[in-house]
Formats: sequence, structure tokens, C-alpha cells
Amino acid sequence: MTRRIVRTTIQLGSLTLIIFLIVFLLDNRFNVLPEAIHNALPAHHPGLVITDITVATCSTLNILSSCKLDASKWHRVEKDLYLSRGWLSHAFIHIERKRESELTEKDKVILDIRIGELDPVTSEKNQGAERWESRPGGIWLKRTSKHRESDNINAITAVDVLFGRDAVEARPGWELTKKALILPNSGPENQEAYLTVRRGPPVAVQKPALHVNKDGKFKILQVSDLHLATGPGICRDPEPPLHDGGGCDADARTLAFISSVLESEKPDLVVLSGDQVNGETAPDAQSAIFKFAHLFIQRRIPYAAIFGNHDDEGSLSREALMQLTHSLPYSLSEFGPTTIDGVGNYYIEVLARGGSSHSALTLYLLDTHGYSPDERQFRGYDWLKKNQIEWFKSTSRDLKSSPSHTAYTHHHMDMAFIHIPLPEYRNTDDIVPSTGKNPENPTAPGFNSGFKDALVEEGVLAVSCGHDHANDYCSLSKTPDGKPELWMCYAGGSGFGGYGGYDGYHRRVRVFEFDMNEARIVTWKRIEYGETEKQLDRTIIVESGRVVAA
Repeated sequence: MTRRIVRTTIQLGSLTLIIFLIVFLLDNRFNVLPEAIHNALPAHHPGLVITDITVATCSTLNILSSCKLDASKWHRVEKDLYLSRGWLSHAFIHIERKRESELTEKDKVILDIRIGELDPVTSEKNQGAERWESRPGGIWLKRTSKHRESDNINAITAVDVLFGRDAVEARPGWELTKKALILPNSGPENQEAYLTVRRGPPVAVQKPALHVNKDGKFKILQVSDLHLATGPGICRDPEPPLHDGGGCDADARTLAFISSVLESEKPDLVVLSGDQVNGETAPDAQSAIFKFAHLFIQRRIPYAAIFGNHDDEGSLSREALMQLTHSLPYSLSEFGPTTIDGVGNYYIEVLARGGSSHSALTLYLLDTHGYSPDERQFRGYDWLKKNQIEWFKSTSRDLKSSPSHTAYTHHHMDMAFIHIPLPEYRNTDDIVPSTGKNPENPTAPGFNSGFKDALVEEGVLAVSCGHDHANDYCSLSKTPDGKPELWMCYAGGSGFGGYGGYDGYHRRVRVFEFDMNEARIVTWKRIEYGETEKQLDRTIIVESGRVVAA
């Protein structure tokens, strides 16, 4: 009899578990999977003000709990405050918003937000007429029901969530709260959730035009494979291993390195050539992107990005990544044509000095995608598609015949940037290694779609990639009769969130300096540790507008 009761109890327990799982999978109240919550960026509509904020929590063990409030009143910010790391607890910020034109004397607008255990009034000298109102998550709101013009100016109009104790806000007009949200169960270590808010209407984003400097020069800093995380990140293969006592937060050390190069080199443009985001450690890619963008924005340095094979392995698709990157100040990143494969096939024109509208330099940036679509026949990585190459060739020809190019009185120069190296990078019959080291076998695609030949055909002088972190060389491709035709370079990996364990490898970046007076291109590298002030492997790769041997 006892055994029968136990067997029945087990059967009922199993049935209960099955029913629970079915309810869990079907009930969209638990819409907390990363790909579901991060498909798009939070929507911040103009003309709206935030009237209230709250936090809704739910548990997969309690089918009666819900992380969705009444949709007619509340808008949910689609970011799980626990980053969907746990399957038991979830929490989401919800905001109530109304159009300014529809506000009445009875409606309240939020003038300020604080995070903490205690009422902020205890630390304020001037308490003011409005009291702080408590909300879940340690949120304190100061709201006013007085519908005045001054209140509208100071009113909070948008709310978002960023993660990590190293989180920064890159958007103009936005402000990050100083303390993380206080949640019932602690979230992922060093990936705490922070509220960020905007006051007033959206701020106009600056998109500067690029010009050659008065001295006829233009400098590009190529930064590749940052591999930034959500939160401080964990160092992989730090070199030297015991630097700074052996402690190493990956992103802090990476960003400090890039900051030092920006200060010393003072580039006119930064090209980010892929894997800015380390998908495996970036459950919120937005927080990772803001960290590198903030470096350039605060220095007013224009930058342009393409993506690698890891960028969209985090919380955002390639389209959402580009939407976000494109929207930031000083970003020249573009979606490119929607009729061809990939996201981020575009070009940038650098105009002649002064107020000239004539193009002196054209930079082509193309999406090399991710992994092979035909793993059985071509293992490894994807390749540039035929329609991308045709777009590049037709664009190049159109630009060459345009008035902005034909009117330029000096020698016009072209260069290209990609993430995954071309097959020719590993073709030792055609390539003569000239500068730098190649400890890694280039992980180029197995299928050759002919982009290198297209570059040569269109007169592009150099192409530079990322992807293989420890390769930092430039190789010269020659014609069958031995004449130089194209330089193919690596940037070298810059981020401590990505691998670097090759014979004491130091993270590095590459610089290209264009001298338009002499139609010359010089390139060199800067490293993170050791001879940090030295221009390593300084090489002239183009002279008088022609590719030359080192």
C-alpha cells in the first residue's frame, strides 16, 4: 500500500511538472528568452513624458506571477533586469507615459529619479514641495502634478536600462543613475542593472564631414577585435600575466589602451573592423557598444564600424547593432544598400582640405558576415557575396566619374576595410610577407569569391582586416610579372576579452597615415604593453599614388 501511494505521488508530481512546463512555454507572460527580449532597441517616442515607473517581477515556479502589466497603461522596457541568466526569477522595468499635449492638471510628471534604500529627502538640504515616492527596485521618484512649462523642460521623457558597474551613457541628453537597481535576488555578478533617463526632447546627433588637414595629412586608427562584454569582462591570455598584480578586468584594460592611443596619435577617424562585442559575454550588447563609443564621443573623434562573426552572437542582431551604432554622435556607420547581402556595406569620403567638396580619399567598408553557409563543402567562415562585389565595383566606377572626384587636383586614393581576411592572405604563392608576424594560420573562408581581384581592378591600394588576433603583418600582393598591386594588412587584436595567447602577444592597433601632398600611405602599429610609445614596423606602402614594396 505504501509503495502504491509513493508511485501515485511520483506520477502526480510528474504530471504537475509537465503541465507547468506546457503552461510556461505557451504563456507569453514569461517572454524572457534573450532572443525575444532583445530583438529591438527600446522605443522612445518624441512628444511623450514619463508619468510613472515600476518594476514587475515574476517567477517560473509561480504560474500566477507575471512580468507583464496592463499594456493599456504600461510600456515594458524589453530588458530582463536579471539578463535572463536565471530561469527562476525575472524582472522588467515598466513605464507609464503620456503625450505632453494630453497632460492635465491632475497628471504627474517625473522630475527626478534616485536609487537607494532610504528616502533621498534625508540627504537633501532643500526638500522642495514634492516628496519622493517609493517604487520597487529601490526606485525613488520625485513627481509634480503642476503642469508648468518649466516642469516640461525638466521632465523625464525616456527611460532605458544599462548593465555593469562599468556602464557608461553615450547618448547626448541621457544620464545614468549612480546606483544599481536593488532587486529581490542578486543579478549576475558585475552585471547589475542601472536606470538611464533622458530629459526633454531628443538631442540632435552630430555627423561630421571628414576633411584632409591643413598639412595635407589624414590619419586613421584601425581598432579590431575589442571583444567588449556586459560588465567589466574577464581577461583572456593577459600579457604579461602578472601585470598590475595579476588582476585584470578585460574591458577596463582594453579601453585604457585605446584611450592612450587616442591621446598620443590623435586620429582623424577610427575604423572599428569587427568583433567590437564579445557575444558570449555580452547579454546586453548595448552596454558594450556604449563603452567604446563613449571614448570617441567625448574626444569628438569620428568613427565607423563594420561587424565581425561575434558581434551579433549577443543580444542584438546585425540590423539592431547598426541601428544603435548609426544613431550615436560622431558615428559615420551606415546600413548600406538593403538589396545586397550583409549589414554595413558602405563607403566614406574624405574631402580635400578646407571647405572643399572634392573627394581626396574614399574608404570602402564591407560586411564579411560570420560562419560558412555551406559547412560541408567550405568549412570555417563566410565570404563576400557576388552582389556585394558588384555593388563595390559599380560604386567605385560611379564615384570615379563623379564631379567630386574628377575635380580633385591631387592623386585620389582608395582603401578598404573588412573583418575576415581574404583567401589570398594565406596564399603563399602570391603573397610576400613584408612586415609584422603571422603566428596564426589565417582563418580565411574556404571559398574565394574574387574580392581581391575586384580591389585590384578598381585601383584600391590597400585592404586591412581583423579576426585573427595575433596576426599583425602586412603582405604585398604582386602581379604575375612581379609588380606590386595590393597591400593586405592585419590590425591585430586589441581587446583582452578575446584570445591572445601566442608567444607573449601584446594587444595592438594599426595606424594608417595618408599624405595627400605626396600621395603616400604610411602604416605602423602601437602596442598595449612594453614599447607603447614606439611606432612599430613603420612602413611606406604607397608612394606617389602607387603601391610600392616595403
